[in-house]
Amino acid sequence: MKATGVVRRIDDLGRVVIPKEIRKTLRIKEGDPLEIFTDREGGVILKKYSPIGELTEFAAGYAEKISKTTGHIAFITDKDTVIAVSGGPKKEYLEQNVSDELEQLMEDKEVYTSKENSDIAMPITKNEKDNKKTNAQVVYPIISNGDTIGTVILLSKEANTKMNDVEKKLAQSAATFLGSQMEI
Repeated sequence: MKATGVVRRIDDLGRVVIPKEIRKTLRIKEGDPLEIFTDREGGVILKKYSPIGELTEFAAGYAEKISKTTGHIAFITDKDTVIAVSGGPKKEYLEQNVSDELEQLMEDKEVYTSKENSDIAMPITKNEKDNKKTNAQVVYPIISNGDTIGTVILLSKEANTKMNDVEKKLAQSAATFLGSQMEI
């Protein structure tokens, strides 16, 4: 564990305030669920909870099938990070924080298709900002119980490809299926 030097008292209801700087660094917003763990030394660990993170292994298999079916790179994200990649460079994307643009798209529960909305694909991760891709892309939010919990993304491997209704429907179907798995 990393010491922050911040000390907070527990109030009479058992609550403790997480400092704003730490919430900002860890991307914890009001209403975000946190998991609580304890360690052997008596420490309490709070971790941001990712509902779709529970399906990481399943999501990886699903992304692989989508990639093989379409020939495109398939991504599945939770609200904060890329949790599955298939058909493309895993080291570049896997477990990387999602871009601010993608985060905003999830918040707005919007579907995005490049080559329709613009010529540039939306950056998927934060470290992709200066390297915008001109490949076609479909981004579909995964919604569970009315909340966006991640996205399904298809990115073409070639710049002159255009996503059609088949790719859009496939991304929609995958997002709907993954969202329904979280409601069970």
